[in-house]
Amino acid sequence: MKRIPGHPDPASAAPAPRVEQRHAPDHARLSLGFADDAGTTRLVRRQHFGPLRVQKPLYPEHPSICHAIIVHPPGGIVGGDQLAIDAEVESGAHALLTTPGAGKWYRANGSVSRQTINLKAGAGATLEWLPQETIFFDAADVRMEHTVELAADAAYLGAEILCFGRTASGESFNSGAVGQRTAIRRGGKLLWFEQGKLQAEAMRGPLALDGNTVCATLIAVGDGMDSALLATLRERIDALKPEGRSGATLMKQVLVARYLGQSSQAARQWLHAAWQVLRPAVAKHEAAIPRIWNT
Repeated sequence: MKRIPGHPDPASAAPAPRVEQRHAPDHARLSLGFADDAGTTRLVRRQHFGPLRVQKPLYPEHPSICHAIIVHPPGGIVGGDQLAIDAEVESGAHALLTTPGAGKWYRANGSVSRQTINLKAGAGATLEWLPQETIFFDAADVRMEHTVELAADAAYLGAEILCFGRTASGESFNSGAVGQRTAIRRGGKLLWFEQGKLQAEAMRGPLALDGNTVCATLIAVGDGMDSALLATLRERIDALKPEGRSGATLMKQVLVARYLGQSSQAARQWLHAAWQVLRPAVAKHEAAIPRIWNT
């Protein structure tokens, strides 16, 4: 190519500066409704906006128990994303909600990510909220709100495993924050309320995670829980000898079990064992591990 006098040589010209492409925040909503149909729990309402879906209803246990797998197609949540999930289980129905894999919350990039979960269960209904683990990447800034409204004789089992950083890849949660608020009501009465915010800089302290990177919680609400069940649960989880610490407390209609350690695999094993003890008492069904948890 002939060079034009007074103009720079195209071959030596500096490349144009790259313009950083920012992710447009996702605002996704999913609304589900379950109802009893002559002994079969059916998914009767399924509305979505944005990247939140639910796969077809599954019945691996019994027609009376509907399993629904909630899918977030992008595979991760970045700064500014907002997710909202509403699920209602009508009288006499039983629904188990889970996810196909770990939820991933990426770095904030200057914007807070939010997740809001609203769950309801009618008279004699059972609702199980059992997502797989949640991973917070370094510099994530997340706010999570979880609200449960139960009829006076409804049952609820809810669990979470929170992993701070990807320790298996050598990545730590060195900056960022995760704020949570959970409220559970039964028969109009507030049974459980907790809120807190973990700052990466302070989570190693004895009043936070005490140097651990994984925590798990299982909350059961319903009838049929007593000191004998609590003793059985403690015996079962102690027998696992998990890598970390765990404990359980019973407060009338609410039983709370917690795990604190360094391994998401150990936390999952602990959670599955605790759920297998509590489910028959609270939900009146033996615990059958969903196939998706093993894939």
